[in-house]
Amino acid sequence: MQTKIELTLEQSQQGVSNDVLVSIKGVEELKRNVWIKGENKAALQTSLGRSQKNDGIYINQDKYMVDILKKFDFTTVKTTSTPIEPNKTLIKDAEAKDVDVHLYRLMIRLLMYLTASRPDIMFVVCACARFQVTPKTLHLHVVKRIFRYLKGQPKLGLWYPRDSPFDLEAFSDSSLDRKFTTGGCQFLGKRLNSWKCKKKTIVANSTTEAEYVAAASCCGQVLWIQN
Repeated sequence: MQTKIELTLEQSQQGVSNDVLVSIKGVEELKRNVWIKGENKAALQTSLGRSQKNDGIYINQDKYMVDILKKFDFTTVKTTSTPIEPNKTLIKDAEAKDVDVHLYRLMIRLLMYLTASRPDIMFVVCACARFQVTPKTLHLHVVKRIFRYLKGQPKLGLWYPRDSPFDLEAFSDSSLDRKFTTGGCQFLGKRLNSWKCKKKTIVANSTTEAEYVAAASCCGQVLWIQN
């Protein structure tokens, strides 16, 4: 049956669903036979660090971050206070020098895993991920800046206070270009519940339309959380 929140999602009505069981079996089968090797396997097995205290829970990936900094030799670099330069625009430049596509994709992939506890790098990592087909020197420079930022901000994570209320609060925004990027996050009290950043495929006729699209996407996530 079609769900009320997501029109493209079908829900089973035949008693107790075994979708989760099937999914688990599918993942185990992939681990045994298909593609989860090397870096993928290491990243998947790297669990989120959790520190439980009397007043709340702190979730981080400190050890994983240290490992990837060592992997790409960023342990002694000069740090920066932001993951990307203000007003920096990433563009396709056919005349710029190519870089090692395999190295670039590996750096992006490992940074993607880190966004599970570091929403502060979500936007710039997603922006750099759009250029994985033919990455150039300017794109690699931005990726390296992310690592320099992580070196300077190694102890950031997600804090979930115990005494926080469960009032749902959501925020959304969009960029001002025609092929715009939307972003949003949802809080349960003081607890960050979810966050998202995505470049839309549609073309907005105005900044107002772009804001409405971002708000609609955010509302869809709110409805999903509520239900």
